[in-house]
Amino acid sequence: MDQQLRETDLPRYGNFIGGQEIAPSTGKYFPTENPYDGKVWAEIARSDAHDVDAAVTAAHAALNGAAWASLTATQRGALLRRLADLIIENAPHLAAIEMRDNGKLAAEVTGQVRYLGDYYHYYAGLADKVQGAVIPTDKKGVFAYTKYEAKGVVGIITPWNSPLALTSWKLAPALAAGCTAVIKPSEFTSASMIEFARLIKQAGFPDGVVNVVTGFGQEVGEPLVTHPLVAHVGFTGGGGAGRKIYELAARGLKTVTLELGGKSPNVVFDDADLDQAVKGVVSGVFAASGQTCMAGSRLLVQRSIQEAFVQRLIDFVGQAKIGDPSKMDTQIGPIATRPQFERIMACIESAKLEGATCVLGGRARSDLGAGQFVEPTIFTDVTNDMRIAQEEVFGPVLAVIPFDDEEDAIRIGNDVAYGLAAGVWTRSLHRAMVMTDRLKAGTVWVNNYRATSFTSPFGGYKQSGIGRESGVETIKEYLETKCVMISTDLDVPNPFIRR
Repeated sequence: MDQQLRETDLPRYGNFIGGQEIAPSTGKYFPTENPYDGKVWAEIARSDAHDVDAAVTAAHAALNGAAWASLTATQRGALLRRLADLIIENAPHLAAIEMRDNGKLAAEVTGQVRYLGDYYHYYAGLADKVQGAVIPTDKKGVFAYTKYEAKGVVGIITPWNSPLALTSWKLAPALAAGCTAVIKPSEFTSASMIEFARLIKQAGFPDGVVNVVTGFGQEVGEPLVTHPLVAHVGFTGGGGAGRKIYELAARGLKTVTLELGGKSPNVVFDDADLDQAVKGVVSGVFAASGQTCMAGSRLLVQRSIQEAFVQRLIDFVGQAKIGDPSKMDTQIGPIATRPQFERIMACIESAKLEGATCVLGGRARSDLGAGQFVEPTIFTDVTNDMRIAQEEVFGPVLAVIPFDDEEDAIRIGNDVAYGLAAGVWTRSLHRAMVMTDRLKAGTVWVNNYRATSFTSPFGGYKQSGIGRESGVETIKEYLETKCVMISTDLDVPNPFIRR
């Protein structure tokens, strides 16, 4: 395979360490494929622990080097602004690379990447607005205050569904806080991160502040998490990998932010604007072919309107155009990886065996591209104890569960191991307030679904993770709190004399 790749003269992406693109110490590369047509289009560095050590060492040196450590928070903000402008300027190129790697729709990914410019602008403005406090104490002659300092080197590990966005959710506040970083992108979607690293250098960040090491989890991810110079780990991905990272980080008493999976309820009451609710349900689970952690993959619909509402969904979703993600009118793209495609199909078969009724889709589309497509799928006759209602599918699959009243909806909505997000559709303000208070989820949308903002914190309850990303609070995830106590009384008491 290596010989074949060399003969085709495909682009080759190395690591980005200390401000330079370099070959992996292993000398090995692996192919990355376009999920739409199945064709190999580039080579990615297959790195190991030696490359991780070089990247972390570079990040640690930059952390303590004058070029970064001497910058004021305002100066760090200026660098982030330059990066933000470069992201906006280069958004079409970055989006094209990401789409080629993971099959995300052009209509979605271009806007998502451009929006990241606003994200970095936000944290640029926040960089010099992190303030400590003067603390009144019970000690006479002591002046006490708090200040915040960067935690240190941050390890960032991200998945294949939205690599640039989910990296930025961690990187932007980490840089604003004064940290340095080593990024390990998914082995399925590494190219856009190297392209992004080039912009970081162009923006003027000192060498070593941001580094990228590509490869596989056990060969790169584990050495990154366990490296003694890494102070904090930010991870987005599945629950199994998240628990493993948490265990490894705990051995070094490292702090973590973990944004994990979800099995989020989208609750539709009989008093909702049903036309709007249909659009919200479709956006919640079929956008990005269901490959989002916040997907509203459980539709809880009030029993009195269940049949009519499901028929509206079928009519609406049945018209969706499936196909080439590069075309702006495509609405459902391919599944990003072959293993994920096979998992989705296995989940669909499992739901049928458990007695759920497939009223739409349920099939692979082998006639499109490389055949890595799954039709938008809707199941009825679902009970909340079925696997299709309890396990994250991460695909365009919706489980419909009826409920009778608010208490029933709350019971079913919370009866799951996850607590990432939830949606509520109702015209009643009172009902909306009751539901938002009692649903156990980090984000609850009312009469909308899947809206996110750099100003608003995002994260989950229960098995959906630890910590929050985005918003003002997130920068504190990357800061240590230091308490300073200064004596204003020059007469230090004799410690052996009791007063």
